[in-house]
Amino acid sequence: MPTDTQAVPAEITETVLGMWKALSDRDWDRVKTFLSEDCIYVDMPVGPIAAARGPEDIVKRLKVGLESLAGYENHDGVLVSNGVDTMYEHSETWNWPTGESAVLQFVTVHKVENGKITLWKDYWDMGALANHAPPTWMQDLAQADMSWMFDATGLI
Repeated sequence: MPTDTQAVPAEITETVLGMWKALSDRDWDRVKTFLSEDCIYVDMPVGPIAAARGPEDIVKRLKVGLESLAGYENHDGVLVSNGVDTMYEHSETWNWPTGESAVLQFVTVHKVENGKITLWKDYWDMGALANHAPPTWMQDLAQADMSWMFDATGLI
């Protein structure tokens, strides 16, 4: 799916697509450079009680799901913005070391201010992931580092 960025300000395009390219590369240090110090990340299927705040904790949160994968790739899609609020329709391919794989459809909402992402909300189908993940996936998540958890209720 091609990216349509004609109406999106260049700074927004560079910030959002740059962050997603860094994430696709699993370049954790580069991901942090696109996030504001008080950025909030929320997986909307889980809700704001399990958000992460700030670049360090957001990367900890992302690593819970992505670091152990044998392969991970973000596929660009439609990008639209009003100059601050940005919506990005995209997909991700997850490949586990045990052979399972999933292509997940996402709509992500970013708020971008002064060249940094200040809010990141992912909307996706958790059931689609659970249906394709290895049988131990939920058990592995339960044992993960959860020091990043932040309750963003009322902030998003």
